[in-house]
Amino acid sequence: MEFQNITYTVEDRIATVTINRPKTLNALNSETIAELSQAFDQIVEDDNVLGVIVTGAGSKAFVAGADIGELSTKNPTTGRDFSLSGQAVFNKIESLPKPVIAAVNGFALGGGCELAMACHLRVAAIHAKFGQPEVGLGIIPGYGGTQRLPRLVGKGRALELLLGGGMINAAEAFRIGLANAVVEVYKKDEEGNEITDEKGRKVFDSDEFLSNIKGMLKGILTKGPVALSHVIEAVNRGLETDLPSGLKLEADLFGLLYSTEDTREGLNAFLEKREAKFTGK
Repeated sequence: MEFQNITYTVEDRIATVTINRPKTLNALNSETIAELSQAFDQIVEDDNVLGVIVTGAGSKAFVAGADIGELSTKNPTTGRDFSLSGQAVFNKIESLPKPVIAAVNGFALGGGCELAMACHLRVAAIHAKFGQPEVGLGIIPGYGGTQRLPRLVGKGRALELLLGGGMINAAEAFRIGLANAVVEVYKKDEEGNEITDEKGRKVFDSDEFLSNIKGMLKGILTKGPVALSHVIEAVNRGLETDLPSGLKLEADLFGLLYSTEDTREGLNAFLEKREAKFTGK
């Protein structure tokens, strides 16, 4: 499948989905949202893909927001439809039974922050910025920001970001639980010295950044694929209900795993002191 606004590659059973609109700082428009939906439909069906990385083209932005020009054309009906369409795609990402990591390589604002939050984990470059600035435009987040942000960082921190409309850096995002990790890697010359630009600033190494995240994801993917999918399901569905119902769900999924080859393999491998060979069955 060919895309115009994103790129899609698969290597080592990891799909990398890149928002590829660098001239607009990878802003999300309807066409990009539709292509994201198609890409994740493809990922669901592709048994060769076990995990996903979502990132943005270039070194300035992950996704700097929604396309403001497109937003300015909406009315009450089309505005609601625009919100619902984006929410549906982000729900698809969040419920994917394969681990998804957002490689936040720059600005993650508005829809970009919402896209990152729909992913299961968020790894930020040292220069990344997060924020939900919608109130400054007289609107509110429409792709799940008012719902996922409080679930990740708590009501008070979320309201501070949502009402103030400001940005926070990667270190603060990590401190409040919005980012799972922060990566600081810079380009080096052949002698191992860090390269600087004309202003004397160290040049961030985007390739090494992605390599770090791929290494993190590969570590996760050594675990049982069926178990990973059930963890995602248990957490997502459990957050939508009360504790007793969530615990029942956990027990149901725990028991269900005993019908799989992966569970038998994982337990036997541990007892036999060998590495497990999971097949996803």
